[in-house]
Amino acid sequence: METDLLAKAREYEAKYGSLITAEERPVYHVTPTVGWLNDPNGLSYYDGKYHLFYQYNPYATAWDTMHWGHLVSEDLLHWKRLPAAMAPAEPYENYGVWSGSAITAPDGRHLLIYTAVEDSLNEDGSRKFLQTQCLAFGDGVNYVKYEKNPVITPDMLPEGSSSMDFRDPKIWYEEEEACYYSVIGSSTEKYGGTVVLFRSPDLFHWEYVSTLDKSNNAYGYMWECPDMFRLGDTDFITFLPMKMFAKGLEFHSGNNAAYVTGTYDRKNHTFIRRNIFSLDYGIDFYAPQTMVTPDGRRIMSAWMQTPETKEAVMPGAKWFGQLIFPRELSERNGKLIQRPLRELEACRKDPVFYEDVCVMDRTRLPGVEGRSVDLTVRIRPAGGEMYRKFIVRIAEDEEFYTSFTYDPAESLLSFDRSYSGFMHYILSERKAHVRYRNGEIELRILIDRYSVEIFVNDGEQTMSNTIYTRQTAKGISFEAAGAAVIDVEKYTIQL
Repeated sequence: METDLLAKAREYEAKYGSLITAEERPVYHVTPTVGWLNDPNGLSYYDGKYHLFYQYNPYATAWDTMHWGHLVSEDLLHWKRLPAAMAPAEPYENYGVWSGSAITAPDGRHLLIYTAVEDSLNEDGSRKFLQTQCLAFGDGVNYVKYEKNPVITPDMLPEGSSSMDFRDPKIWYEEEEACYYSVIGSSTEKYGGTVVLFRSPDLFHWEYVSTLDKSNNAYGYMWECPDMFRLGDTDFITFLPMKMFAKGLEFHSGNNAAYVTGTYDRKNHTFIRRNIFSLDYGIDFYAPQTMVTPDGRRIMSAWMQTPETKEAVMPGAKWFGQLIFPRELSERNGKLIQRPLRELEACRKDPVFYEDVCVMDRTRLPGVEGRSVDLTVRIRPAGGEMYRKFIVRIAEDEEFYTSFTYDPAESLLSFDRSYSGFMHYILSERKAHVRYRNGEIELRILIDRYSVEIFVNDGEQTMSNTIYTRQTAKGISFEAAGAAVIDVEKYTIQL
């Protein structure tokens, strides 16, 4: 059964994925071979290559029963598409092979740990919707599921936990303890969303250890896609609080991406939370996952879309869904800092620089345009008088544009894609409070054919967004209410 379903998916993607030209895809962001992509899975380094899997429906540009797509890279820039890694073939996963992670097993095989979802009927006619954690082993191309799956089941959770919301295992190995650990997202009747910790001495026998943090009914009913790591002197847990109420401009209503800072007691397996923040302030960011590179950097990927915007498919599109450009994570003053992967700098061509340009009316600078661009703009007042607002427009022509507006009086950065060229109603605006640093704000803007990612003040905050503008719209302009002075650094990205 597994062989038949996986062979069918591989045959389909080989036939129809080859019909999508490079010009139809982003220049430097990951997209599926064909069909639908959502959460990144199994981000890992194995057998001399980076492996990146993703939630995948090859048969349509819509969410459906999940497979695992697969790519490999030697540099996190140039990705080779491999055949689909898993299809939902077993009874315990008839509703899909869902998100998970990967490491190298003791015997040298590549281990995938993932959530299997079963949707069936009990003998009394009631619905059985069960989420369990399962294993598969492979050689970097082909994977075989463990014959005794599942290895972690909801009956191992504390009383009052949900069997329907228990998913997305993130695994790692603790050398000193010679033990495997995994954080998993969960939901409880009493507290709402939680992050639970499991451990195993051998990958096959697991036990519940502790609940690391919980919503307390303030941050959603379910916490998806958890991850935990340490940077500097701070421990971080990232997760996705689902169906929560807005909290100022830090969190919006619906599903969010968040992180908590604090201290993890590795002996007693408790986590003391210090602060909670949004992980990204844009419209399209979900399901982050991290890994450590061979040179010790913590790298993050994420789905550049959200459940709320999953219907925003362009007419006639052969693929839907892309991932953020990989980000290097670090810590500064107890907060998470995100910067574009440094390897991107080797792909920057045709540099254009401007210094001390005074901007009032809408201004275009020669050489500053394009739809595959790494653009940095540093904005400061002209003289001693603060400008009232500053606007950057990208993907601009006589009809369309996407804009960022900074209001220094309110310390407010606003994103607006109302005029980006999508004819259906979607969420188009989002705002965030950002810090005005030393009399200046810096915006590093990564533009690709179908997206824009903004890094504020050297990665203190980010805003990730998809756009749908026709590719001939390449203009970039600047405008100030009052007067502002800018420095501009612009590169074309070519892989």
